[in-house]
Amino acid sequence: MRIAFISDIHGNFTALEAVLADIKKQKVDQIFCLGDTVSLGPQPLEVLETLHEIKSINIKGNHDGAILEPEKAAYYEITEHLVPDLHWGRERLTNADYDFIKSFQDTHALTFPNGIELLAFHGSPLATTHLIQATTDSSLLDTYFEGQKATVLIGGHSHIQMHRRYGNKLILNSGSVGNAFVFAFAPGRPPSLLPWAEYAILEQLDNTFSVDLRRVYFDIPKLVKIIKEGDLPGKAWWLRQYGAE
Repeated sequence: MRIAFISDIHGNFTALEAVLADIKKQKVDQIFCLGDTVSLGPQPLEVLETLHEIKSINIKGNHDGAILEPEKAAYYEITEHLVPDLHWGRERLTNADYDFIKSFQDTHALTFPNGIELLAFHGSPLATTHLIQATTDSSLLDTYFEGQKATVLIGGHSHIQMHRRYGNKLILNSGSVGNAFVFAFAPGRPPSLLPWAEYAILEQLDNTFSVDLRRVYFDIPKLVKIIKEGDLPGKAWWLRQYGAE
């Protein structure tokens, strides 16, 4: 059994296309999307249409929550300068799109045929805004995962791929499809983007499993062209990231 985990697409359909092309070659049985699907990027509709087509298991991220409840943008930790992009994305969605996002789950549990239990989420099982990193204190992890029986815990949100042991559990982060960060997020430090998309594949192997944190290059000139031709409020930031101002 092979499962692909994608996360934090953020409306970057160009990157999603490249990742799905790579996933197709890997012959996976199921795709999980761990949240933050449409806001910030230039092609929210294409992302949602594709997720619907591939029948992924979809987890709700903090940006998805803010899409549904824009008046709670601060609660979902959407910084003020990103709010115009949030509304830009919302204005392009149909009622059917909103219904689709409402169907996203908070968490999803899975038991592999060999009995290994997995729990998927966005930030943590308790909140989409929880940030789990390689340096997160174990006392916080004790709170986030209290009572969890799953031994494989996989999320997104940080935009940084991660493989971390926690007691008898393994915490994974599949990275970001649309906005892979150079450095972990820190207040006051604007993020810088890497020139590739990230995702993960988990495969059952008899009584254990393998983890493949994958990196896929995508067509940056194509993305830049789409951004330049559009009216996304945050287009200048995107163009700076790719040296295309």
